[in-house]
Amino acid sequence: MKRYRNTLITILFVGVLAAIFWKKTMSAQLATCEVCVEFNGQRQCSKASGPDQKEAARTAHSTACGPISNGMNEKIACDSRPPAEMRCDPPAL
Repeated sequence: MKRYRNTLITILFVGVLAAIFWKKTMSAQLATCEVCVEFNGQRQCSKASGPDQKEAARTAHSTACGPISNGMNEKIACDSRPPAEMRCDPPAL
């Protein structure tokens, strides 16, 4: 009986810990943006979320540049280009 009780307490503790991590992770992601970038004749779109629209757009832009740039110089050049298209959802409250 004692072994069953300890197992149950452990499962409950892990569940509460997982719920806390989930809540902290999701509460920080308030805005979502999709950004499309054109670079070197290629087009790549990416979605990202963040605490605000500016950070979500910056992250999506950087993520979109990754697959279409080769090396650090091209990545920096791609990151400095304005997006070809950008759609952002308003922050969830």
